[in-house]
Amino acid sequence: MTFPRESAEYRAARNRLLDQEMELRRATEAVAAARRELPPGGLVPEDYVFQEKGPDGAATDVRLSELFTPGKSSLVIYSYMFPRHSGDKRPGPKVGRTAQLKLEEGPCPSCTALLDQLDGAAEHVAQRVNFAVVARAPLSRLLTFTEERGWRRLRLLSSAGNTYSRDYLGETADGAAMPMLNVFRRDGEEIRHFWGSEMLYAPTDPGQDPRHVGTLEPLWNIFDLTPDGRGTDWDEQLSYS
Repeated sequence: MTFPRESAEYRAARNRLLDQEMELRRATEAVAAARRELPPGGLVPEDYVFQEKGPDGAATDVRLSELFTPGKSSLVIYSYMFPRHSGDKRPGPKVGRTAQLKLEEGPCPSCTALLDQLDGAAEHVAQRVNFAVVARAPLSRLLTFTEERGWRRLRLLSSAGNTYSRDYLGETADGAAMPMLNVFRRDGEEIRHFWGSEMLYAPTDPGQDPRHVGTLEPLWNIFDLTPDGRGTDWDEQLSYS
C-alpha cells in the first residue's frame, strides 16, 4: 500500500506505525473483553429518583429502574458537570438565560462539547442500550440550556434531589462536580453497577489528561490523527470567535 510520491523512508516508518496501530486494536479489544467478563458489581443502594421533562412539558419524577426500557438490560449514565468544577474559569455562555448565571453555577465547556457530539449519536446508541445524562443543576436550568444548545436526542435528568452523583463518583468528597461515566445492568428486579470510568481518578503520566472517556470523544481522537496532535494550548469552549 502506498500513496502518491511518498518516500521509502515514509513508507518504512508508516509500516512500523501500522504494526503499532494493529497492536493497539488488539489491546483495545482485549480490554473490552476483560470488561465484559467482570463479575457482578454492587447492588444499587436505592432506586434513585431523578427529575426530567414529562410529556406535557412539566417536571416529572423518574426512577433509576424506569430508565431501563424493555429488551435492554444495560444503562449508561454520564454525569454532566453542571454546575461546572469550581476551578474552571473558562468563559460561560455569551447569550441566553444561562449566561445570566454566576460562572460557577453554569455548565462545563468540556462536558458540553462531549454532549454536543453525543446528541448526534444518542439515537443510534438507543437501539442497543439505555443512555441518560444527569446533572446536579435544577431541572429548569438544565432544560433551558438544552434548548439554548439545540440538543434534541439526549435524555437529560436532574439529580439535584438525590445522592446519585455522590454515590457514583460524579462529585468529590468536598462536593466538586466530576465527569464520571457509569454503566448499570439489570437482571430481573435486580440492578447492579457494572463499570465506572475510574481512570478519571487514576494517576496520569506527564502531559496526559485522564482520558477516562477518551474512546467516546471524536473531537480529541481526530486531533490525535494530525501532525500537531492534541496540543497543550487549546481546550473546549462554549463558543468560539
